[in-house]
Amino acid sequence: MGTGPGGAGVTGVGADAERGAAVLAAIRSRRVVRAMTAEPVERQTLETILDAARWAPTAGNRHLQRFVATDDPATLRVLRAVSPGMLQHPTAAITICTDHALAASYGFPPDAPGPRIDVGTAAATLMLAAHAIGIGAGPVTSFSRAAVAVALRLPESWVPELVVCLGHPRPGGPAPIRGRPHLTWRDLTTWVPPDRRPGADAPEPPGSDP
Repeated sequence: MGTGPGGAGVTGVGADAERGAAVLAAIRSRRVVRAMTAEPVERQTLETILDAARWAPTAGNRHLQRFVATDDPATLRVLRAVSPGMLQHPTAAITICTDHALAASYGFPPDAPGPRIDVGTAAATLMLAAHAIGIGAGPVTSFSRAAVAVALRLPESWVPELVVCLGHPRPGGPAPIRGRPHLTWRDLTTWVPPDRRPGADAPEPPGSDP
């Protein structure tokens, strides 16, 4: 049993609650970082982020995604040149690829949604892990797949799906893009059957604006 301030014991339940609160706080405070400093991201830090991505859920636990990491300035310049959506000047990037040959060997048809969903879960895990250790991250989907494949020397069956830019956040960067004001989880959620509990908020019709 661990001890807290003043020597008070921390029960397993209390420790679980603290870990849960820390995870929820990280989820709520994570933001897409669009301005980064020129300070390099240490290789050990990148390895920590990549190790976290390994734990992202995958369809059938098949791990059809491959992560291609670079902190080479020349390679990053090429990636920026072929990626209109890469507004950042990252000092590192992780490209999430799908190994389509491996997917086919497991019986996934070309249009199977599972591998594409896995790209999203991997990206979310990468960005949350980066945020947890003080590294800024931003996803990029606007790029030339063919050019990125050449720049990163990808095997023929690996298709680049998404690039996660990484770097130290630069103070005074662009503010987060604001969506609908005062949006809460209730605005995004529909209960089936409808929540009839006393005091429950009536849901707004999907797509309605305030």
